[in-house]
Amino acid sequence: MGQFDWTPETYLERIRSKVPRYDELQEQAVAAIPFPPERVLELGLGTGETTRRLIEAHPDAWVVGLDSSPDMVFRARQTYDDVQLARMEDPLPDGPWDLVISVLSVSDLTDEQKKSLFRRVREHSGALVIGDVFEPERLENLVEWCDGEIVWRADDLAVVRAVY
Repeated sequence: MGQFDWTPETYLERIRSKVPRYDELQEQAVAAIPFPPERVLELGLGTGETTRRLIEAHPDAWVVGLDSSPDMVFRARQTYDDVQLARMEDPLPDGPWDLVISVLSVSDLTDEQKKSLFRRVREHSGALVIGDVFEPERLENLVEWCDGEIVWRADDLAVVRAVY
């Protein structure tokens, strides 16, 4: 998505204007979760929108959220207990994780960073769900790199799921 205003107070309004099917993407990402997870790692927690929807669908899930924005982490900590300031490129928190989920975060990584992330996720997780904006060729590569499948697609949005 390139440069974006990550101000927590205006993020949801801005992302909904930039990604008109944002709420549908969130719904489809949560619907793609292959089983009721107990331990979840969310990459790019942001405002906590994905976590909120995930917990509504799976109330027994314990979610640890990572975000690289200090402002987003500060805001998310007002609602959620376990939010960490970290980048997806850094070592992941200790697992194992039943599920790793990310909505609108992975596309900002380089191809090499994505490959590295998926290797680390595969070693410590039972499943991966990614919802993001994709160019067709990049989507095909991502599916291959994470050993996943496309479970929903609309316009340039897609949800990819991998079960390990």
